[in-house]
Amino acid sequence: MLKSTIDKATGFEKRFENINTKVYEDSHAASKAIAKEIAKLIKVKQSQKQPCVLGLATGSSPKGLYAELVRLHKEEGLSFKNVVTFNLDEYYPMEPDSVNSYVRFMKTLLFDQIDILPENCHIPDGTLAKADIADYCSRYEAKIEALGGIDLQILGIGGNGHIGFNESGSLQNSKTRLVALDHITRVAASKDFAGLVNTPKTAITLGVKKIMEAKRVILMAWGEAKSAIIRASVEGQVTNQVPASFLQEHNNATFVLDKGAASKLTRINTPWLVEKVTWTDKLIRKAVTGLALHLNKPILMLTEADYIENGMSDLLADYGNGYDINIKIFNDLQHTITGWPGGKPNADDSKRPERAEPAKKRVLIFSPHPDDDIISMGGTFKRLHEQGHDVHVAYQTSGNIAVADEEALRFANFVIDYNEKFGINSDATAKIYAKMLKALKEKKPSEIDIPETRYIKGLIRKGEARATSHFVGLTDKQIHFMEMPFYETGTIDKKPLGEEDIQLTVDLIESIKPHQIYAAGDLADPHGTHKVCLDAVFEAVRRLKDKPFMKDCRVWLYRGAWQEWNVDEIEMAVPMSPEQVLEKRHGIFKHQSQKDGVVFQGSDSREFWQRAEDRNKETAEIYDRLGLSHYAAMEAFVRWHF
Repeated sequence: MLKSTIDKATGFEKRFENINTKVYEDSHAASKAIAKEIAKLIKVKQSQKQPCVLGLATGSSPKGLYAELVRLHKEEGLSFKNVVTFNLDEYYPMEPDSVNSYVRFMKTLLFDQIDILPENCHIPDGTLAKADIADYCSRYEAKIEALGGIDLQILGIGGNGHIGFNESGSLQNSKTRLVALDHITRVAASKDFAGLVNTPKTAITLGVKKIMEAKRVILMAWGEAKSAIIRASVEGQVTNQVPASFLQEHNNATFVLDKGAASKLTRINTPWLVEKVTWTDKLIRKAVTGLALHLNKPILMLTEADYIENGMSDLLADYGNGYDINIKIFNDLQHTITGWPGGKPNADDSKRPERAEPAKKRVLIFSPHPDDDIISMGGTFKRLHEQGHDVHVAYQTSGNIAVADEEALRFANFVIDYNEKFGINSDATAKIYAKMLKALKEKKPSEIDIPETRYIKGLIRKGEARATSHFVGLTDKQIHFMEMPFYETGTIDKKPLGEEDIQLTVDLIESIKPHQIYAAGDLADPHGTHKVCLDAVFEAVRRLKDKPFMKDCRVWLYRGAWQEWNVDEIEMAVPMSPEQVLEKRHGIFKHQSQKDGVVFQGSDSREFWQRAEDRNKETAEIYDRLGLSHYAAMEAFVRWHF
């Protein structure tokens, strides 16, 4: 447990870790470490001829863990015959064969791939009559107690800090029970149920009391989206408003995190408040910009007293007076701002983000979905074309699952009307329409669309993407639809990145030989489409890095509609005028299927154009608060070095 050694006079919030935390480079390394601990426990129990009782979780967080356990079984002979499992929860009502049931989840990802005995797998029953649930829950707990309790409990964490489905307000002595799901929880799950209206409102969950009685607890969290609730759980007060904070009072609990989920912990975010640090340029920039924003002062107005009173006296001792530090960081930020994202011809580029030469560059923009290009970097996209660069855009996936059923029917109906009007035989079209209509009427929530429906949904998004690129000024030769195979499952869950996906990316880069590559660096969801698409770009670049044309190529990362780079990370900030903000909005409007009720809206009720504008304005406002030039909006980029 970390203890504060900083003077109480500091203005920063002083909360340090009240629970053991381990931070790994990524979720893959973290999952392997957890699997190794589980395997060791199983073997110890086997040597003692005792059952190993595991409490298991569902959701995106444990997927990598279960994959590694399956690997250990298949490749290293780890047996699960002495393992007894109890899952945390299940939606209610829920049929076990439903695509969204946790029974199906566990069978698919773990149970059907290992040698665990079926009778040793326990998952709450989502088919019970409501009157029978209370008695069932008591018996569920009794089974755990009869085995001597849970040896190791695996947990994820919800955006509101829930563990299992113990939502905010759950008591520490709560028992296994039927609960009402928080709106935040339902919104987060709604992507799996094709919308909030189809998402269950209740669930059966193991109570906090049983979780706290487990001999060992491991809570896993991946991605920046979890960073705020992780800090509240680890460094905040114990409160039933954040049920995960109860684990501070467990005598053998560990939070296992990747770098994104840990990013707001004090020792990660402001390490100088915890221990003596080596002041690198990046760390100085992070500390100074953070201090200025915290005190609501422009950088050039920071005083040495501000540094000393906020735990940064070591910085002054190492680097001299505060004025020089202020000037350095101010200039560093000033040099990130450019109206020439492709480089300014015939200009001194020593202090600019991009090279002046070649004056006309080949640019390749990778867009994971058919609208990420315009949403995330539409102003830069348009400016690159207007400044004479040869801009290409590559739409990595079809985006077909994000189109509402009624949109697909409307377009199919349009084709029938079109054919009738112009005397084109539409018998085949009418049959496809009838087949779609029947399939959609019979389709259960989250079932896979028939191929015809998926293809039409893909055509809708392709047409919108093409319209956006034409709006920017591109020709069809500059528009590339990759339709990467990993995406084409028809469901939220995608296939792993495959060789065909990587080779498609390699071939496209090699055919264009770009001087600039733009890719989506939004890694908030480590299991999301953006992450897979970025991995494909990274691997393709690594394979091509020794090619002569790659010596003159730079890779810039943008972020999506939900988050932005922190100001200390930004290496290129492209300002936008009010008119350019409106132009970008009109470009986003080309994606009509993503307006007025998006299929996967998430917890943010704003439309994508609103999110993008607000995010770009916020970036500009941060630069303004730090004392730099004030713009209507800014798009931000970070360079990836390969």
